[in-house]
Parts: sequence; C-alpha cells; structure tokens
Amino acid sequence: MRRLLLLASASLLPALPAFAADADQMAESIGEEIVVTAQKSEQKLNDVPITITAYTGRSLREIGVTQFDQLAAYVPGLNVQEQSPNNPGFVIRGITSDTGSSQGSPAVTVYLNGVDVSRSRGSYFDLYDLERVEVVKGPQSTLFGTAAAVGVVSVITAKPKPGFSGEVRVGYGNYDQRRIDGHINLGNDIIALRVAGAMKLRDGVVENIAGRPGSQTPNGPRVDDLNGQGQYGARVSLRFTPTPDLTADLVATYDGQRAPGTAFSSGTFAPTGGTTSPYSFKEAAGSPFSAAVLGADQPSLTRNVYDVNLSVNAKFSDAWSFTTIAGYRNFDSNEVFDADGTQAWYLEFAEDARGEQMSFEGRFNYESEKLRGFFGANYFWETGFQSVPFSSEEGIFLQCAARLVPGLACINNATGVVEAARATAILTGGAATVLPYSAELFRNSAEISTFSAFADVTVIPVPRLEINLGGRYLSEDRDSGISTRIPNSVITRGPLIAGGVNTNGEVLGASRRFDAFLPRANILFRVTDNVNLYATYSRGRRSPVVQVNAGRVAGVLTPNVRVFPAELLDNYEAGVKGTLGKLNFSIGAYIIKYKDFQISVPQQGAPALIVNADASNKGVEAEFALNLSDNLRLFANGAYIDARVNNDPRFGNFAGDRFRLQSEWQGSAGANFRLPLGDTIELFANPNVTHRSSVFFELPNNPVTSQGPVTLVNLRAGVRDQKGKWEVIGFANNLFDQEYLLDGGNTGGAFGIPTFIRGLPRLFGVEAVVRF
Repeated sequence: MRRLLLLASASLLPALPAFAADADQMAESIGEEIVVTAQKSEQKLNDVPITITAYTGRSLREIGVTQFDQLAAYVPGLNVQEQSPNNPGFVIRGITSDTGSSQGSPAVTVYLNGVDVSRSRGSYFDLYDLERVEVVKGPQSTLFGTAAAVGVVSVITAKPKPGFSGEVRVGYGNYDQRRIDGHINLGNDIIALRVAGAMKLRDGVVENIAGRPGSQTPNGPRVDDLNGQGQYGARVSLRFTPTPDLTADLVATYDGQRAPGTAFSSGTFAPTGGTTSPYSFKEAAGSPFSAAVLGADQPSLTRNVYDVNLSVNAKFSDAWSFTTIAGYRNFDSNEVFDADGTQAWYLEFAEDARGEQMSFEGRFNYESEKLRGFFGANYFWETGFQSVPFSSEEGIFLQCAARLVPGLACINNATGVVEAARATAILTGGAATVLPYSAELFRNSAEISTFSAFADVTVIPVPRLEINLGGRYLSEDRDSGISTRIPNSVITRGPLIAGGVNTNGEVLGASRRFDAFLPRANILFRVTDNVNLYATYSRGRRSPVVQVNAGRVAGVLTPNVRVFPAELLDNYEAGVKGTLGKLNFSIGAYIIKYKDFQISVPQQGAPALIVNADASNKGVEAEFALNLSDNLRLFANGAYIDARVNNDPRFGNFAGDRFRLQSEWQGSAGANFRLPLGDTIELFANPNVTHRSSVFFELPNNPVTSQGPVTLVNLRAGVRDQKGKWEVIGFANNLFDQEYLLDGGNTGGAFGIPTFIRGLPRLFGVEAVVRF
C-alpha cells in the first residue's frame, strides 16, 4: 500500500498548483443551500418532497460534530444511543435499530457512500473528512433498499478533487483526550487521490477501583477505568475521470476500536465504599478466566471494520446516465463486559460478532425538463454470527440469582464483601470452595440474500408541480441457525442458567423465503419561487425474523423455529419548506400506522424474544436557520414525537407504552458568530444547547429504567485566519457537567438486577487546525 501511494503521488505531482487553503469552504454555515442526492439526482434541499435534514461536513465541524450521537442532537426525529461503538442504537421517529442478533433486521438504514452498512455491530464508523450527511425521515425503501423501514442516515465522504490541499487537526483535553485527524488531497482533472485519517483517545470517565487499594482485590489485577475511547480510522479515496462523462470513485476505509469497557452500574449492589448511584465509581472485577473464556483479560472492546466501495457514473447523453455501486464490508468485534456491574464474579459476558456483506446495484437515470426518474436492481448478501460466552462461579451465581443459602447475602452493601463467595463451600458440604463455570450460551447465525428491482418517476406537468411515484419489489432468502455449549452445573446437575439447551456445538437451522412490494408517492407544489409545499405516502417494512432456538422433543435435539411476521408501516406526511428573506425553514407533520410492530424482549441466556403488536406514531418536525448578517447566523430545530404501542388489551403489559429510547420532545438551538479583527484574523464562537424530554429505555415502560429531561450546553470558540489557513479552538461539551443516563436495564435487568450507563461528563480542551 505504501508503494502504491508513493507511485500515485509521483504521477500527480506535475499537475499540482501552489498551496492554497480552501477559503471558499470557510463560508459554509448552518442554513446554507445544500445539494443532496437522496432521490438519486442532485437537488436543492428545499426541492426534495420528503422530510430530510442535511449538513455539509464543514458545517458539522463548526458545531463540533464528529460522532453519530453528536449528530443526532441537531437532527429532529433522530436519536443515536452510543453505549459503545459495538452497540449503537439508531432511532428515527421512535423506531430503534440496535439488535445484535444476526437473525433480525435493522429498521433504520445507515448508508456509507451509497451502500447499506446497517447491520448493528458493523454500522458504527467515525465521522471525519465528510462531504455531507443526509438524514431522511419516513420509509424510503424505494430509494435506499429493504432496511429503510422508517428512515436513513446517509454519509457521503469527501472525494478527491484536482489540486493539492490538506488539513491537519490536533486536540487535547481533560481525561487525557488526544485527537488528531486530517487529510491530504492531490490530483488533476483525470486522476486524484485523497488520504484521510483520524484517531481519538480518551481515558475512562468512570473510575474503576478493582485491583486497587480499598477494593475487594487490593493486590490486583488492576482493571482500567471505564467508558473511555480508543478510536482509529483511515480512508483512501481514488477518483478517475478519463472523460467529462465518466467518473469512477474507489474508497477503502478502515474503522477500529481498542477501547476500555462500558461501565454497567448496578442499581442493587454498591462497590466497596461507594453507592448504587450510576455516577459513583465502579468495582468491575470481572472473571479470573476472562482472557480464556471471554477473549480479553478485562472489560474492553476490540473491533475492526473493513470497507471497500466502488461507484461508477457514466453519462450517455444530456438525459440518460448509468450508475453502478458495488460494496464489500467485513466486521469483527469482541466486547467483554461485566453485566452485573459489581465486584462479584457473577454475570461476566462477552459478545463476539462477525459478519460479511456484499452489495451490487445498477440503475439507469433519466432527467429532462418534464420528466426524471430511475430504474434498476440491487443484490445484497450478508452472513454472520453473534456469540455470547459466559463466565461465572457456580456458588456466587446460584446464591445471587436464587438465594439457595438462607441468610447469606449476595453482596454486603455495607462492606462491599461478596458473601456469596462462601456459597460453593456450603452447598457442596466443603467438597469445593470455588467452581468456575463457563458456557457459550448461544451462537446465532444467519445468511441473508435479497434481490430487489425498483423504479421511480417524477412528472413535471407544469413548472410549479411535481408528481412522483415509485416502488420496490424484493425477494429475500433467510437462513438462520443456532448452536450452544452449555455444560451442566456441578452443584445443580443441570444448566446454570434456566432455559438453555445444550447442542454441544451442533448447529440447528431453518430457512424461509419472503416477498414484498413497497410503494411511495409524493407531490411537490411551488407556492412561490422560494416556498414549496409537499405531501407524501410511503410504505415501510422491517423484514420477518426467522428465529431459531434449541429444543428437545422426546429427548431428541430439534430446532425450535418461530417466524415473526414483517413489521409493516404506512407513513403519511405533509410539510412546507423554503426561504423567506433571511430565514430558511422546513416544517413537516406525519402520521405512521404500524402492523406487527416488533418488540424485543430480553431473555436470560438466549436471544431476545420478538413480540408483535400494533402501534401508531404522530409527530411534527421543524428546522429554522436565520442569516442575520455575514457575521451572525442562528439556527433552531425541534420535534414532537408521540410513538406508542396501541392501547389494546391484546398487547398485555405493552399496551399504551411509549417506544423505547424516544423522547416526546427534542430540540436544539445555537449560533455561528464571527468578529473580524482587521483584515487577517477573526474571533468566532459557536454556542449551542440541546434538549430532550424524558425517555424510557425499555418496553414495557418502567420508571426505574428511564431518564428525565436532559438539557446540555456546548461551546466552541476561538480565533482563526480569515482565509481559513489556521484556527485555534477551545471546546466544552456538556459545559455545566449535567448528569444523565444513556441506558438502563440491560443484561442485568434480565436477571432482576437492572444496570445503568451514565452519559459523558463535561469534556473540554483545545484544538489547533492548519489548512494548506
């Protein structure tokens, strides 16, 4: 690879101009007119008859967005819960995609350079060196494929361009934050190369006293602090434009993590000398067999994602063109976590998830004054598995889970002592004092292939009216499998965790085929040259789940197969978007009806159970940007989302409950301010505030696993060269150190001891940027 880059660089040098900062990019700002490609052709944002939020990469950097969870704060209708890069939850209008099961399907599509990368454990990547991000709300299966049941987060990376330019950004902050990212671009009109990379390191923000003086293991081994960051990314992009009518882009990306573990905080048992508050220090001692059984010697995340993407656009005439996009993605991750959140050797788990994905799409595009559209086909294939190994000590598990020895506590909250450690000796009559137990509770696997054909046409009978119809037919084959290795307990002579059936590694499987047709229709009316009205109908679909568990019939090992029907939703919405003087705005309202809404219910030692119910969702989303002057721009956005399971007795304790991870109210507001000092430098400030109302972390709703309203204030300010050659920035996220929760319940909740994950505390520091 190094030799290839050197050769490519040498071939481009004769065409390079002198160093030049991208001064034109410095003018970009919140509220600028953005060109998007959500409908497979270049359109101004206000001319797209669907609800869409878009930001340029430069705008996102101005407000300090470099991660998905930060992005969500500025997109009405989007929420991203980032427990860790291995377990992100993408939520659009109340629908959550965060299941790790390979047998399920996402409801929210994540696209990278036109290719679906939605599989949960492979969907996260760092946001650096971007061209733009488009977040499309509402079902968009016609435009983005089968996983776009309720919306799409589409990320387009910066492409090479003629000339020589680059940027280097370095930063340092509290908790030993260290950041560096940048890019270098070189090329001419025929071939251009862009190399970009990013690294983010941060110590854990949650103190872990395990292995330190004052803990139950004062002589070690020492365990790292939790909720830290170790993010590494690299991207190489090559653009080939042999003629003005032919462009090919090849993009290769690596995204990886070597990060401290997630801090699951027990709401039941306190660490030694601490409290059950999720904001206290932790004592996650883990398993003494963690390295051998779980894959790492302490709570941590090791994850690698490799992605290659090739897109080619060929223009045949003024009206016709052909686009083909091919992608390959491979991910492997292993996350070790202390699921009970305590000093006890009790619920020590790992999740080993791996997968491969391949996609190929070809489409013809047509565009004229009265008609535009596209038609084509897509083939998408993926395979992978999710494995959950488990480590515990038999007596501790049985005492903490079932209280087999009367009067013996699991953990003494006054002293922090794990009293259940004496249970093995008591239950075996002194024959043993420690009985290590390990199992692979399940390894669910799947191979999924989907073929789809799609077409979309927009008719423009008069200049002020556009009518759009589209649809996608799809056929998918789903093969699911399950295997386990669950030895019997020495003490109970049966599986330690109830309900598990040991296949001793044998894979049990089942296959099914499904077909569907997903339509959409839109209408756009230009009230004036600057204001548009739109209305839309679209149908979304979350694929059926072929869930396979292990069972026995008359003592014979057999697959226990349940097919949960597809989640179908009909979306109706209308809105207005445009520009009035210095104000750019977008307001939309929608109603969504769900049939067979898929609810995931955690189970002990098994994949989550799917429950189907009917549900409804209504809401309003609005965005405003006001350009008061060249030196001051204001922005605000917000959403009201009422997403609930229907209040019907058929749906039991879920009836009437709000969707998990979705606040009823959310919003953000901020400003971009600049103050020139003479002709060469300027001061600038980008303050902003974000707010979300209360949220439930699980279904059925439970106040114990919920979070009240959260308001966060962020600030970026500094000094820079007016031509954009350099900047010095001070930043503070969560300026007032607001305490809040990211999640509650989790794996511990399935065992009756819910755990909680705290949000990030105040993070502050400085950055320096140089552009050339």
